[in-house]
Amino acid sequence: MTPQMRKHFIFLFTALCLFQSTMAQSVKIKVIQTSDVHGSFFPYDFINRKAKSGSLARVSTYVKKARATYGPNVILLDNGDILQGQPTCYYCNFVKPSMPNLAASVINYLHYDAQTVGNHDIETGHDVYDKWISEVKCPVLGANIIDTRTGKPYVHPYTILYRDGVKIAVLGMLTPAIPNWLKESLWAGLRFDNIVTSAKSWVEYIQKNEQPDILIGLFHSGREGGIHTPEYDEDASLTVARQVPGFDLILFGHDHTRFSGSVVNNAGQSVLCLDPSCDALMVSDATIHLTKKNGKIVEKKVTGDVVSITGEAVDSSFIRHFQADIDSVKAFTDRRIGRFENTIYTRDCYFGSAAFTDFIHDLQLNITKADISFNAPLSFDISIKQGDIHVSDLFNLYKYENQIYVLRMTGAEVRRHLEMSYDLWCNTMTSPDDHIMLLSEWAKDDRQRFGFKNLAFNFDSAAGIIYEVDVTQPDGHKVRILSMADGTPFDENRWYRVAMNSYRGNGGGELLTKGAGIPREQLKSRIIFESEKDQRYYLMKAIEKAGTMNPKPHNNWRFVPVEWAQPAIERDKKLIFH
Repeated sequence: MTPQMRKHFIFLFTALCLFQSTMAQSVKIKVIQTSDVHGSFFPYDFINRKAKSGSLARVSTYVKKARATYGPNVILLDNGDILQGQPTCYYCNFVKPSMPNLAASVINYLHYDAQTVGNHDIETGHDVYDKWISEVKCPVLGANIIDTRTGKPYVHPYTILYRDGVKIAVLGMLTPAIPNWLKESLWAGLRFDNIVTSAKSWVEYIQKNEQPDILIGLFHSGREGGIHTPEYDEDASLTVARQVPGFDLILFGHDHTRFSGSVVNNAGQSVLCLDPSCDALMVSDATIHLTKKNGKIVEKKVTGDVVSITGEAVDSSFIRHFQADIDSVKAFTDRRIGRFENTIYTRDCYFGSAAFTDFIHDLQLNITKADISFNAPLSFDISIKQGDIHVSDLFNLYKYENQIYVLRMTGAEVRRHLEMSYDLWCNTMTSPDDHIMLLSEWAKDDRQRFGFKNLAFNFDSAAGIIYEVDVTQPDGHKVRILSMADGTPFDENRWYRVAMNSYRGNGGGELLTKGAGIPREQLKSRIIFESEKDQRYYLMKAIEKAGTMNPKPHNNWRFVPVEWAQPAIERDKKLIFH
């Protein structure tokens, strides 16, 4: 090449570069979120011993398709509550804790870009979640999870990702309601700050110090509602979307409710908000459309929806990689531990004294020798079938890893606790044609309400006493305690030992605080017994020891007046379980 040709070539090349720099460049970034997976890693339900429609094995196929289309411009995020749920979690958390935690292994296999912490992750205790955090290869986020020794976040507050020259910040948060549910030893050395306040502070910090092109919120906090205190709201994701400008996309979870919609914030900007519900049945799928000119973002648009992945094929390579783990968990859950002579159903628990609820009451009373027991159905509509009982059945019999507590309560507090429970549970009937259950039309598709206005795992009944619930009486005046179970008088002025699970004993559902009227700061001093292991462990031991069991209802309480209640029960039973 002659010098003149070389000059000509350099001139053309320089002109082309200048021309390209002034041209608009289009960039698309795909953002996929899972949340509240609860151990649904594989397409097999280890609890009910059958195929599972969701699972990360199907998410893997969905993500591979996205990566085939968008290449490295895919961002994959998880929003917590991954350490509890299916027996896959229980097995590596507590049965074989020395193995790599599967909740970390699947995140690493799928190459997630960031992961938040959920309340059920904290519930496993420091030994489990600290090990899990150390094994997860992507950043674990939680800007409002504060180490009380240092005053700084216990995990990464945010992470910075780069895609096609675009700088993306992902800010993670956790609902601050942890102390309402979990005993302090599980979160020792931590505090959980208000999400809205924390978001304002961290958005300001990120914008000043990072100046990202895109800001994504990844919040393990539901849409809105839940527990409200002067310090915080349990579910505040939409509040952040409205009150904290700067976010381009908010991905949230925790409330197990599908949501896809946009919120206009107080700066007049529209923010897309997505929640994929739970159990890896759906994903949030957002596309960020960017236009760059002269190296700067000149246009930005975010679109997206919540997408079912139940129709996706199972990723066979994912299954092959984890086959040995699948086989180990299956061997654990398939072990026979005893036999039931009759079938018990949680659906019976809503309409009166039921064998399912009373089986748990009996365990709590036998272990603690308490006077009274509180317990609620933890699963909406499951049954333990007559015949052989396996380890897997225990995850239906008792859904969570709660301990057993005994608290000192006065008789008046016991009644007020039950009053709030039945006020959440029952309608006040003004005619024989009214509903007896407190129902809500919008809640039919809510995976934690199923038609009830309120959360069924707060519908406490009691054992150890005989009582009636008059559904014609106003709230606060429905429960009439007739006597102790042995016929001796019940005294509202007397102190009783009351057994319950640790969720309730720590203030979960607010039945002890708002209902019984016990100040939250007094709850710890009221606890006089705390089991060493979880409720499910003791159920397993009780069934193994007995060999064969025949659970029956105590019939120690009922809805009255019977002439109104019984027909209403039959109507609502058909409506709810049609």
